[in-house]
Amino acid sequence: MKTVRDIATLREIVEGWRQVGDTIALVPTMGNLHQGHMSLVQLASECAERIVVSIYVNPAQFGPSEDFENYPRTFENDRRRLSRAGVDIMFAPDSDEMYPFGQARMTRVSVPGLSQILCGNDRPEHFDGVTSVVSRLFNITQPDVAIFGQKDYQQLVIIRRMAADLHVPVRILAGPTFRNKDGLAMSSRNRYLSDDERLLAPVLHRTISDCRDWILGGDRDYAKLEAAGMAALADAGLEPQYVAIRKAGDLSMPEPKSDYLVVLAAARLGPTRLIDNVLIEPAHSARMAALK
Repeated sequence: MKTVRDIATLREIVEGWRQVGDTIALVPTMGNLHQGHMSLVQLASECAERIVVSIYVNPAQFGPSEDFENYPRTFENDRRRLSRAGVDIMFAPDSDEMYPFGQARMTRVSVPGLSQILCGNDRPEHFDGVTSVVSRLFNITQPDVAIFGQKDYQQLVIIRRMAADLHVPVRILAGPTFRNKDGLAMSSRNRYLSDDERLLAPVLHRTISDCRDWILGGDRDYAKLEAAGMAALADAGLEPQYVAIRKAGDLSMPEPKSDYLVVLAAARLGPTRLIDNVLIEPAHSARMAALK
């Protein structure tokens, strides 16, 4: 595996791959890789001959009071894991490479509407930072396919909208959320949890799973279910930010007969912000109907 830090070198290597007909998969990350990230690398290996994994803690997606300085950086461990996984290039640029005119004067890419709801209410600059850096990674790498985790579901929907709206010729694939045995979604920020908080954290997944089960059981009073989810999180000792039931395709408000839904939630537990989601797909509804 090669570690590449500059765009010119990456483009030269990618052009060589293109000339021999190799397909390219990109897995964008901020490093501190865990099993969930590595599952995305595995998915990439099934979709393309060549794999590029980016490691870049993007300052543009952190708010002024967020954890940019303290975000875990484990470069050498990440490099070893990616090398063992058969990755071709670890792309690890610095901010001067990514934002040559400085962050204050950088060209921003924004997806209005989708970026202001749900997590966007509490992190107003976050998704503009995500789309701004991902669009750059797409331009730099020009992949055939890009892999993102389903845990960051709103981000996934926003990136798909951005790629479609800008006519970016890249296929966006979602890798399933990787979980600990107690249901907590794997996240680099889980290390911020104290031992007591770690015991409480799985209630987030249990709460949205209960909400999914109520919907599959026929309860379509979405407002009531969202309120019940918020109350359950608060009663467990979390600080809920939202529990939302939306159409899975575009995060719009669902109708009673919608059959492709996502239940999303965000909550704070001490200093840690947790997010999670579960999908309700047509196949789930068909199975439940057959059991009645």
